[in-house]
Amino acid sequence: MPNNKELDDETMSEENLKGIGQEILGDLEIIGGMLTGDPGATAEGKFNAGVGEIRHESAEALEDEEE
Repeated sequence: MPNNKELDDETMSEENLKGIGQEILGDLEIIGGMLTGDPGATAEGKFNAGVGEIRHESAEALEDEEE
């Protein structure tokens, strides 16, 4: 049975991956918005990419802090 440290590491890795995934999704939305000429999609992509970057960086900072 995993202990609390293992669960915390797993949760942090999951948050880190979610942040990276959101960055990628945002980048794809930006490209899609540019290709279709949809400024709404481009703006949403920029927002998602920014949020994903913040999530990724905060998860990494928390991992570094725990070490």
